Amino acid sequence: MNLSSGIIIAASLPLLIPTSYAKPEKSAGQSKEIEVSLKGIIERENLPGMVAAIASSEGIVAIGAAGVRKDGSREEFTQNDVIHLGSCTKAMTSTLLATFVADGTITWETTLIEVMPELRKRIHPDYHNVTVWQLLTHRAGVPVNAKDWWAHPEMKLEKRRVEILKDSLEDAPKAKKGEYLYSNLGYMIAACMVEQKTGDTWEELIEERLFKPLDMDSAGFGPPGKRGRKDQPWGHNKSGKKWSAMQSDNAEALGPAGRVHCSVEDWAKFIALQLPNGKGQELSFGREHLKKLITPVGDYAGGWIVAKRSWGNGVVLTHSGSNTMWYATVWVASQLDRAFIVVTNSCDEDSHAICDKMIGELIRINSGS
Repeated sequence: MNLSSGIIIAASLPLLIPTSYAKPEKSAGQSKEIEVSLKGIIERENLPGMVAAIASSEGIVAIGAAGVRKDGSREEFTQNDVIHLGSCTKAMTSTLLATFVADGTITWETTLIEVMPELRKRIHPDYHNVTVWQLLTHRAGVPVNAKDWWAHPEMKLEKRRVEILKDSLEDAPKAKKGEYLYSNLGYMIAACMVEQKTGDTWEELIEERLFKPLDMDSAGFGPPGKRGRKDQPWGHNKSGKKWSAMQSDNAEALGPAGRVHCSVEDWAKFIALQLPNGKGQELSFGREHLKKLITPVGDYAGGWIVAKRSWGNGVVLTHSGSNTMWYATVWVASQLDRAFIVVTNSCDEDSHAICDKMIGELIRINSGS
């Protein structure tokens, strides 16, 4: 399978969604198959832990987990643990922006300078008229990352993001507007625009407009769990041939591009928005906005890579994400009413291929072959 990567490099609009979800009966047989496959991959690849799931528009169909929360410890990685999404956060940020388009706060064509005219003399003129949709589809020509994600620590978060924006857009762009350049900074800028419109942080807005209505109780930001405890999985990266466990993350300012964590079950509630047969999962602003989020410019839409796969009976959505200590991958096949999810609490140069193999296992298990 060819998996396209979306990896991280180092006043409320109601949603018409029920407060409780009708959970499908989990397939014990498929869950056991997933667990067996995970144990085999973890043993072969020497990974700390991994979780994988098949989901439908109604929730988790089958799920398994294997390995440990922290390398060298005895605490097992469980299917209910909180996992880090990395750049898979981007689809959530795009959906948040869609709620503001729906209520008229912004449009997809609203420009940066319209929202923040005070930037006119501070940033390069080529950035003045970049639009919301260009930012979300990586077509705004903005740099991949900020000059310094950790700058201005003394400022409140929403002001810090604006200052980082200013610092990062002083110079002429290296990419032309309209050309594809994957950009974490672009997602922070899009979030800045609604922060400036509302006076609230992206974190406050996404909690109110997405996590609460979707009943995503486990959703939050940064590394999972309490510092120093093994109540949730730790992230890992390679130190030589050994895994080094850590509870770290990217800077807070990068949040809209990749700092969300949640359980697999809660992530599936969000993913189900793009599946066709969900019960009560229509957003109050209508399907046209959800359709916009999967309408690609090239092959990238609003937080989703759009592709065609025969196993998915046509168009599928995918994204991957990592904060260099976790690796998450999701594939969404609306024609099958299925999503395939794999997350490991580790990251190295092989993580992409390893997760891709497990996605293939999920597709095989789902098909019954």
